[in-house]
Amino acid sequence: MGRTMTNPKVRVEAAETEAAAWHARLGARNVSTDTIEEFFAWRASPANAEAYRRVEKVWADTGALADDPAITAALDAAMSRRTGRVRPARLPRTLLGLAAVAGAAALAIGSWTWLQNRTVFATDVGEQRLVQLADGSSVRLDTASRIRVRFEGDRRLVDLERGQALFTVAHDVSRPFVVRAGEAQVTAVGTVFDVRRNGTGVSVILVSGAVDVAPGEGRAAQRMAAGQHAQVTPAGVATRIADVPAETGWTDGRIVFRDTPLRDAVAEVNRYLTAKIELDAAALDAVPVNGVFRTGDRDAFVSTASQVFDLEASPGPDGTVRLSARKNNRETSPGLPGV
Repeated sequence: MGRTMTNPKVRVEAAETEAAAWHARLGARNVSTDTIEEFFAWRASPANAEAYRRVEKVWADTGALADDPAITAALDAAMSRRTGRVRPARLPRTLLGLAAVAGAAALAIGSWTWLQNRTVFATDVGEQRLVQLADGSSVRLDTASRIRVRFEGDRRLVDLERGQALFTVAHDVSRPFVVRAGEAQVTAVGTVFDVRRNGTGVSVILVSGAVDVAPGEGRAAQRMAAGQHAQVTPAGVATRIADVPAETGWTDGRIVFRDTPLRDAVAEVNRYLTAKIELDAAALDAVPVNGVFRTGDRDAFVSTASQVFDLEASPGPDGTVRLSARKNNRETSPGLPGV
């Protein structure tokens, strides 16, 4: 009985083809949990995992070709030639080489553009989005947020360009997970944490595990413990005990106010609104607000604030709502009961 022999080269090429297909599937805007689980099952094979690593590296490296002088010259030469069709077999060897280089350059530039697009994830005002990353990590983006993802050989890098995100990091000791928000840098191996850019500062809430937070690359990092909140500024890192359920309530579509100044409460509600609330009651700016509201539910907040603080709600021509103080308005209140 004969023995079937397989060609290792054919298997390697097949693995790379499959890896490229997976790379494209995982770059879709919405990736299902079933797809992620199927990918993990496929990548469990060492050969497949290595093929996927090579595909990731090729896509990452193509960006460097865009500014290569030889590639640029080849593209210029290719574009200056006439577009008449010539049979490939009759092309001189030098032109075949030039065409190959130009084709590779065009592919590199096109693929780099595609890569840049597929590694950027964003939400509009009032929108939230769950992003599944190829390493098994997930990122929940809050309203008006944007991240850029780049996986390198020795680390997983995410730039939080604006807004807020909750990171659930897959454990991988050999590849730290680094989140950069401005100058601030948060490094984790496997944990859950929330990062928000607010003005010139960055806040970090550690839900579980441990992270190292630094005010800038190359600067001394501070280790956070679960249940802590860190405020990161150019001056350094300041930590306090966090009210984790309240401060991460947005992941469940809730805004939780606990002794929050009214002015800040309005600003927080406005993060989820395209038609904002305008507060015109300076005497009540610092009055504490306590309550729970659904993100984006402007009517509930306006109605409750109007009743509790005796404010007048006036619609504006641009869709905004102005909350103005009435005469003899109370300056203190037990707070908003919420909905």
